[in-house]
Amino acid sequence: MQKYKLWIIAAAAILIIGAFIFWLAPNDGQASSVKNTAQPEAGSSHAAQAGAQSSSGLPYYSPSQQDTEINCQMKLDSSGRLIVNEQTRNCFEYFITQYGEKSIDQIKKDFKGYISQSYKEPALSQILDLWNRYMDYRERLGTLQAPANISQDDPQYYRSIYNSTQNMRKQFFSDYEIEGLFGTENIYHEYTLKRMDVINDKKLSETEKAQKLKALFDELPEDWKENLEQLNKLEDLRKLTADIKARGGSAEEIHQMRTNLVGPEATQRLETLDTQRADWKNNVNSYLTERDSIMKSGMSDDAKQKAVQQLRNQNFQSKEDQLRVSTFETVHDQGGKLPYSE
Repeated sequence: MQKYKLWIIAAAAILIIGAFIFWLAPNDGQASSVKNTAQPEAGSSHAAQAGAQSSSGLPYYSPSQQDTEINCQMKLDSSGRLIVNEQTRNCFEYFITQYGEKSIDQIKKDFKGYISQSYKEPALSQILDLWNRYMDYRERLGTLQAPANISQDDPQYYRSIYNSTQNMRKQFFSDYEIEGLFGTENIYHEYTLKRMDVINDKKLSETEKAQKLKALFDELPEDWKENLEQLNKLEDLRKLTADIKARGGSAEEIHQMRTNLVGPEATQRLETLDTQRADWKNNVNSYLTERDSIMKSGMSDDAKQKAVQQLRNQNFQSKEDQLRVSTFETVHDQGGKLPYSE
């Protein structure tokens, strides 16, 4: 249960940070020094790098961004109209992340000045209108209330927050704009929520959960798979394995669950790792028992140390293993739980 709560908290952090704090963090590639003043060609992606200073001579970027490039690579169609996508949001966020070094009023003024230097109609009016609505949305987002009648241990708690955020977006943006600004982020939030639902479904066995989790993962875009594969699959393996062991499930159940989740080859590697861990655990336990016998014997302290070192050399040949077992010795002598990998 404790591991499940930790998993829930981790997922909550993803959602809440994604829904509230993520907006304050610059995306990868939000950087750079301003390069040219050319109006974007129709149908192309334009860096919108007009002069880095306003008419008053003050820079459009904050002191912490002085070594970066203004990240406003907005894309226009063949008619010179704005194509709303993640690049649009990156541009907005580049300016918003200056909050703390600049006031909101100054950020709004700088954005309008910068965009007015960089874009012509009809894109100019589109960008400024969307920017104003985005800023209003950001302000309203801070007033969003978490559900008071649902426990934080319930996945529906986080589904409720996500749905409230989605409903709020509809008050400010069209479906097209929502997809362009938040589509990529929504993919991850939906995937995370569905994972939580599967993990929490008490009607499913661990093997069935593994099968459904694998199917959810396979639906993700390839670039998301690369980023999430190790993190999520490792967490799912730990959670489902712990659940099977907690109810006294068999090794065959663990084998089938792993096969469904990560495939036969990875399952074979995991089982090899299990064997290695079991061998290590048995070796350490045996060593510590013999070491206790030596330390409780009537030998002199010097003789005890020599006998223990000889025993350590017999059981652990490599320097790495001897360093590892020294940690177990310390924890064992202090009466702590030995740090075996599960």
